[in-house]
Amino acid sequence: MSALPARTSSLGPSDAYLERFLALHPKEIDLSLGRVGGLLAALGRPQASMPPAIQIAGTNGKGSTTAFLRAMLEAAGKSVHVYTSPHLVRFHERIRLGSPEGGAFVDEDRLAATFEEVDRVNDGRPITLFEITTAAALLLFARNPADVLLLEVGLGGRYDATNVVTNALAGVITPVSLDHQKFLGDTLSAIAHEKAGILKSLVPAVIARQEQESLAAIEREAARVGSPLAISGQDWQAREERGRLVFEDGDGLLDLPLPRLVGRHQIENAGAAIATLRSLPALGVDAAAIEAGLGTVNWPARMQRIASGALHDLLPQGAELWLDGGHNPDGGRAVASTLAELDERSPKPIVLVVGMLNTKDSDGFLEAFAGLAGRVYTVPIGSSTAALPPEEVVEAAERAGLAAEACGSIEEALSKAARAAGPVAPRVLIIGSLYLAGDALAANGTPPA
Repeated sequence: MSALPARTSSLGPSDAYLERFLALHPKEIDLSLGRVGGLLAALGRPQASMPPAIQIAGTNGKGSTTAFLRAMLEAAGKSVHVYTSPHLVRFHERIRLGSPEGGAFVDEDRLAATFEEVDRVNDGRPITLFEITTAAALLLFARNPADVLLLEVGLGGRYDATNVVTNALAGVITPVSLDHQKFLGDTLSAIAHEKAGILKSLVPAVIARQEQESLAAIEREAARVGSPLAISGQDWQAREERGRLVFEDGDGLLDLPLPRLVGRHQIENAGAAIATLRSLPALGVDAAAIEAGLGTVNWPARMQRIASGALHDLLPQGAELWLDGGHNPDGGRAVASTLAELDERSPKPIVLVVGMLNTKDSDGFLEAFAGLAGRVYTVPIGSSTAALPPEEVVEAAERAGLAAEACGSIEEALSKAARAAGPVAPRVLIIGSLYLAGDALAANGTPPA
């Protein structure tokens, strides 16, 4: 939700606007639709002119589900706008403008010009960074034709600045878990209630696998507003069988290849995307496009294998370098399960390079790797003022039963991992925060494209 500082050597005019926007409101997060609604009204209500939108809310898997949707829609020949957050290296990653050729991140000239316009119309009124930049994104989506808009919720749902769409095609709620309790509530029921705020009357919604407490809250809200639900495990299911992805719903069964994204949890994310597109037959996304999308999908920093670059070259020959932005206990368990699967197929010593924010449950996250990781190196996150000192992450790792050592940088951690390597080169995973993932991609020289 906050803007990460640009990590490139050349800063453009848009970066100056981001700094200016930060000063417009005393709080980084202040959930409300009033300020963004007022600004959008002054801009001529661009949300009424955008392509029909699929909204994606949830705690874990939002970005991956959005990536699957984009890949499948584009494989069907659709032009797709995409809005996601946060970005990894530059703000431009949040806004992808669709085209028949597959779309691209918004360019600097268009972004800066749009920031100038929303800044002028806002005229210094208090508004959060996420709200004013979301208004800019919606303005861009309204002015550039596309078939579909994929709109990922920033935080929560009900009062998130993205929840202003007037032409919703469908909603998606990915797995809900405890995260952002300060803003959404401290129970699964309360958090799921806020996520379910995206549900709209007569607009179909796909619900990924949930804890019963979360599902009950979502079902209550759906009944209140009149949103028809397609629920994982009840109305559809996605599973792995003999190295294939099998999707089944009331319309039949699809026998598909496993998704390109690594990890068993990606089966459910892919299933949510498939169920969404199957609920929208007018889009014309057939089984061939779904299969093609599973093979072309790309989503950086989600069990991403780093095969070259400056960080990769610090490790010994035969080592593997992986990157994931997981940062809460459920995310940690999903990644730990994936690491265990990789280790079963190709055993290597597992080393973690971890940086975390002070708003996250470090103990719960690191417990997922107990008995799996042989060594943990903790690092600072230079792109966030909310980063935990590496020494505090060491303490959390040790409470989880993990051997840990504080380092001053990712580079230092990888160099130490290289020096400590035995006869079998390690499998190294950088994890703990999307901010850290962005730092790593920038340092490696491989930003998202």
